[in-house]
Amino acid sequence: MVEPAILITGGTSGIGRATAELLHERGYRVMVTGRDPETVARAKRELPGDVVVVEADARSSPDTDRAMREVGDRFGHLTAVFLNAGISRPAPLEEVQEADYDELFATNTKGQFFTLQKALPLLTHGGSVVFTVGVGVTRGSAGGSVTAASRGALLAMVPSLAVELAPRGIRVNAVSPGAIATPIWTKTGMPPERLEAVTAAIAETVPLGRIGDAREVASTVAFLISDDASYITGQNVVVGGGIA
Repeated sequence: MVEPAILITGGTSGIGRATAELLHERGYRVMVTGRDPETVARAKRELPGDVVVVEADARSSPDTDRAMREVGDRFGHLTAVFLNAGISRPAPLEEVQEADYDELFATNTKGQFFTLQKALPLLTHGGSVVFTVGVGVTRGSAGGSVTAASRGALLAMVPSLAVELAPRGIRVNAVSPGAIATPIWTKTGMPPERLEAVTAAIAETVPLGRIGDAREVASTVAFLISDDASYITGQNVVVGGGIA
């Protein structure tokens, strides 16, 4: 039996880290990447000692090559890849800067696509790929056009990649989180009382009446890469408490 091993991009915080913790508990060998030195250092301190933590920028081809060499040296193969790295740059149309546009597509789209390309030789027959997309791709929000477009490009790739990789026994799916409690909320710069009010207001728009937990998204990813989902490919699973 092939030992389960997963690479998680953007795995040093939030949904990626929650997925790393869950899958490690379930016996996976886990490697996570991240580009923020602070979250990388924290992950190295706090994640189990046998989780491999690598500082790597999804926009950088040399960083990705280095990460793949590390995977090959440490694990020898991959049974799953969770392409979760991503950034958000909300801005009204008239305020969008070309540099921000380029960074969003370089990180959210190009970086994830070429990470998959370079991981492919390591993926075993019967392996699984999951992209993080997000409900913003199909449920519009003011100021979110470029972020949504960069993630939406991934969603557009999923059906074609699923067909292309099916002969290799590799399944390709996407997960779309809705409003999930992650460290990204604290990076808005809002004072605590304002952040609490905004969070409560968003929770009121969710049919289930609350913000989701990163572990709930992680559980969905764990299902999609498991044998229980062996006949599911080319799909997008929304984890949004009823938000479509």
